[in-house]
Amino acid sequence: MSDGKPVHTIVLDAGPIIKNEPSISSLLAEAEYLVTTPAVISEIRDATTRSRVETMLLPFLTLRNPKPASCEIVANFAKKTGDLAVLSRPDLEILALAYELECERNGGNWRLRSVPGQKGTNGPPPSKQDDTILQREEQGPDACTQETSISAQSSFETADSGLSLDSVGQDLADLQLTVTSDSATGPTCSAPDSQNGVSDAQEGPVSEESSSEDSDSGGWITPSNIKKHQEKDSRSFVKQASEAQSMQVATVSTDFALQNVLLQMNLNLLSTNLHRVKHLNTYILRCYACFFTTKQMEKQFCPRCGKPTLTRVACSTNQNGEFKLHLKKNFQWNNRGNRYSVPKPVSGSANGRIKGGGKDGWGQDLILAEDQKEYVRAIGDQKRQKQRDLMDEDYLPGILTGERGQSGGKPKVGAGRNVNSRKR
Repeated sequence: MSDGKPVHTIVLDAGPIIKNEPSISSLLAEAEYLVTTPAVISEIRDATTRSRVETMLLPFLTLRNPKPASCEIVANFAKKTGDLAVLSRPDLEILALAYELECERNGGNWRLRSVPGQKGTNGPPPSKQDDTILQREEQGPDACTQETSISAQSSFETADSGLSLDSVGQDLADLQLTVTSDSATGPTCSAPDSQNGVSDAQEGPVSEESSSEDSDSGGWITPSNIKKHQEKDSRSFVKQASEAQSMQVATVSTDFALQNVLLQMNLNLLSTNLHRVKHLNTYILRCYACFFTTKQMEKQFCPRCGKPTLTRVACSTNQNGEFKLHLKKNFQWNNRGNRYSVPKPVSGSANGRIKGGGKDGWGQDLILAEDQKEYVRAIGDQKRQKQRDLMDEDYLPGILTGERGQSGGKPKVGAGRNVNSRKR
């Protein structure tokens, strides 16, 4: 690159822009161009942040919408990785813009992956001959016309140098006449001489064939030239590593689902410190009944089997796009709360003297499925509590009322682990 900057183009997501991490000066020092989508700017609704972006960042920022074809490609890829359900429309546009710019800067998607878990990339980099052909196509028919005129001019110059077909034919005729006269007047050959002559005549073509075989064998790997090929491969690997230090397109984002898709597609990812991210750790939910995985961390029931059997599992994505689950080696299921069976539903009295749900009413209003009316009612109450005004005079915090949030503020599912601690 002309200015020696490590990145040519940086694609910005809404998170780094809102948090102002990295700063604008750091971005300008790291890259030549800053690009984002208009949908990202429309996500900024805070007045202070919007004024800062409009006065300090927008003069150096290029707004661009990706093509529908690019959006379709990244959407299909995100669907295969399982991130499409948690990606918003602006996130997909950021992915499509990064993919589109990467293809433009590198002359195709040869260094990307088409499917998750693909071994290697889509293909080798384009050769210099392909680059020249592409440049000729971009220049149009004028370049071909210019080359034709140059070749025609060189042929005309050769004709003007004094050579003609008649003179060349006369020289060849004189040469043939001289050879014929020498053979007619020369001495005759004896038998041993003729044999030697035949052997000498045969040695010529044999040496030519051996030289052609040597030239053809240069492309094959043999025990004699294996070290040469190994040195050549090592030099090409070092060259590729040095070329990877300068990135053409990179994306700065704080959204994990977007980061996961970027790494699995082999698109360059930068952290808020503008360091290249090659390894990503996070958590997902995994059902231990049907082994289904989901990245919607707010889920309490498995989307496939519908049971409350989701567990939090660590996972990672490396620079090769490999997604791995890190399960515990000696994992033991927690069976607390399964000592007593679920009591039969018994209707209580209107005055509250008779309660259903077993002893002390522990089995009353149990939530065992996502489509239960008790669960839907609990979700609605939770939303109303979040919208409660903290400055209201009638509001009391949970530490005074004794109400504590269950399972991270989510509705309680099942009997819980305290059933075994109840004494008869």
